[in-house]
Amino acid sequence: MRRSRFPIAVTGLVLAFLYLPILILVANSFNPARYSSRWEGFSLVWYAKLFRSPEIWQAVRNTLLIAVSVTAVSVVLGTLAAYALHRWSSSRLQRLHFTLIYQPLVVPEILMGISLLMAFVAVGVPLGLFTIFLAHVTFCVSFVAMTVLGRLQDFDFSVIEAARDLGASPWQSTRRVLIPMLMPGIVAGGLLAFTLSVDDFVITFFVAGPGSTTLPLRIYSMIKYGAPPLINALSTLLLAVTLSAVLLSQHLADRRSGAG
Repeated sequence: MRRSRFPIAVTGLVLAFLYLPILILVANSFNPARYSSRWEGFSLVWYAKLFRSPEIWQAVRNTLLIAVSVTAVSVVLGTLAAYALHRWSSSRLQRLHFTLIYQPLVVPEILMGISLLMAFVAVGVPLGLFTIFLAHVTFCVSFVAMTVLGRLQDFDFSVIEAARDLGASPWQSTRRVLIPMLMPGIVAGGLLAFTLSVDDFVITFFVAGPGSTTLPLRIYSMIKYGAPPLINALSTLLLAVTLSAVLLSQHLADRRSGAG
């Protein structure tokens, strides 16, 4: 009996739908033509203009500054929130706590952006990098908490009790037992928070102020006023950095599993 080629055709169409636009974007980043869709030869002119654009690199600096600080704060607050939710989940106060943690995951971003903007204006906080930082922490904490909470579902707290029985102090049992065993969830939550902070546009659009333009806002303004080839070069660089990070993490994971 002949095997059906339909699954192979569907898989090919799906892969083409997902990756063909990316390949076209990468190819056009080396095309010197500005408005023409024709291929006019290989050139690095858009990359040269990209590296000579101070506005873009200022936006990159703002984005990384916010993302790193948001990740650090969100990992601490989210891990503590997850631990509290898991250990004392039966109380009514913790049910309210869970609702507050879960709410940013289901509320539309545009509603959160408007609400945060109104809150900052009401208390007189000037819009800028600090308001973007506070806004990003608001929703990144929830993602970290849910990720670590999933790790805590399979956690055996008898290990902590055994460490305490062997003479470890509460801080020692936390530092040497609890945190290392939760580290995969903490790292996953931190990476998720970093990615969401770098990628966020809607909430940042509402709470950003003068001089606090992030990379998504800069890309939006470039598209609005017409600079597609420069965006192709910038997107290709971001894709290369992301792919390199994934390959590096996979290599480190393979080395760790091989050493184990």
